[in-house]
Amino acid sequence: MIATLEFEKPIFELEKKIAELRNLSADGRLNLESEVKKLESRLIHVKKETYANLTPWQRVQIARHPKRPFALDYIRQIFTDFVEFHGDRTFADDKAIVGGFANLDGQPFLVLGHQKGRDAKENIMRNFGSAHPEGYRKALRLMKMAEKFDRPIITFVDTPGAYPGIGAEERGQAYTIAVNIMEMARIQVPIMVFVIGEGGSGGALGIGVGDRVIVLENAYYSVISPEGCAAILWKDRTKAPDAAAALKLTAKDLLELKLIDDVVKEPLGGAHKNPLETAQNIKNAIKKYWKELRAVDRRALVPKRYEKFRMMGVFDKVQPKIVVSHSLKNEKKRPQRILNTE
Repeated sequence: MIATLEFEKPIFELEKKIAELRNLSADGRLNLESEVKKLESRLIHVKKETYANLTPWQRVQIARHPKRPFALDYIRQIFTDFVEFHGDRTFADDKAIVGGFANLDGQPFLVLGHQKGRDAKENIMRNFGSAHPEGYRKALRLMKMAEKFDRPIITFVDTPGAYPGIGAEERGQAYTIAVNIMEMARIQVPIMVFVIGEGGSGGALGIGVGDRVIVLENAYYSVISPEGCAAILWKDRTKAPDAAAALKLTAKDLLELKLIDDVVKEPLGGAHKNPLETAQNIKNAIKKYWKELRAVDRRALVPKRYEKFRMMGVFDKVQPKIVVSHSLKNEKKRPQRILNTE
């Protein structure tokens, strides 16, 4: 995957031209400062114009950017004294999910999340962020430990989806995710969920049930990947941009649909442009929502969480209407029930 996305090429060309002019001016024989200033002004305008009008598919591309920060990057920037735990005590240690205890300004938290790799070797080790059943069992084991020791939980979601291989299915992939969803719904400590990149299907939901669900500005959260949706609906994966628009998977769409609680702003161009700023924005959100959640009575925490997810989705109530038809022979009335679609 290239570091410069297709829609970013005009920006890349301007940056390249500015760098060339600066190099020509460096030897002192040419004074190109006025030209550089004009191009820099143009660059600012193009950047603002481009990133203010991103399509859903373009945001998906940014969410998948190879330089985008991953869970461990944020954990190291936001927290101190991180101690990672391994294994599910049943089968293996799935490196697609990392987790452990850490401190934030003196407050201990359990932090866990999906982890991708930076190169081919690490991606194979991390299984491209697609967890196996043992990864979700490890996550639940740690969350139960956090509940036991009264530690709030923070999860970082970043996965294209749970691993769909034969071995994972044989070991109960769907069942394991279902158990995690059920158990997270009733864990009696506060849970904050941050979607930092890809939020794909059940793989995301396996660590995605919480009292607050927050999505980064250029992340996405969806029941299926755009490519998967396109393959099903149009039998053509190249229709992924159309699928991305139809799925309403962007942070803005999710907030409008009341499926999430907040959006964390990213630097212009995406989180990878300034990881430190993005980490600080996430840290501010954690502190904000932790202040809210620690004030909630623990006996009310689980019912409120249940109600939050129970109220998701909008349904139209269809009322039955009685229509009377008349026989042509004896004018006998026969009531018929039909749905009122008005």
